[in-house]
Amino acid sequence: MTPLRKKLIVIGSSITIILAGAIIAYGISTANRIAIDTASIEAPLITLTAAAPGRLDRVYVHSGDTVAANQPVALVGTQVITSKVAGLVVQVNDVLGAEIGAGSEVVTMIDPLQLRVVGRIDENKGLAQIQVGDPVVFTVDAFGGRQFSGVIDEVAPTSNQSGIVFNISDQRQVQQFDVKARFDTNAYPELRNGMSARMWISTR
Repeated sequence: MTPLRKKLIVIGSSITIILAGAIIAYGISTANRIAIDTASIEAPLITLTAAAPGRLDRVYVHSGDTVAANQPVALVGTQVITSKVAGLVVQVNDVLGAEIGAGSEVVTMIDPLQLRVVGRIDENKGLAQIQVGDPVVFTVDAFGGRQFSGVIDEVAPTSNQSGIVFNISDQRQVQQFDVKARFDTNAYPELRNGMSARMWISTR
């Protein structure tokens, strides 16, 4: 066997070992990664309601407006409805002259600082492995393959199913749970309430 052939065999063996190591490493990394295809950017809705019945005489804001805390948003009878926190208006009842009942919503808003990426995962798709503090990478449909990062801060204690349904089938119904991850809203100001997303959670 010529020296050149021996050298080529050694190089080939080294490449094989490197590739095998890379494949094993990739397998380990993906084994500890849970993908969630159904997710969205969400924040809890804040509803501003009338304390007493009256006529809707004035509306001072529109959907998409940014408001400060304690800012007047509407006038119902003699009652000035104000925002409780700073945030973004997402819905407004702007039918002037409409009769508003006590407790009826007039303006709905969100606090952008409370935005989370919320995934919905089947209970048998790795839910038990997800813990608060697990790192998350997610993409948003509006921005293609661009990746954003976050951290799991809540795993829902109950499923999205409102009640237990019994039937005569032997097949058990798979329940879905919400998994929420916080992210730096100042770093990602382009992320908006309602955007569709996908998540990948690295479990421990």
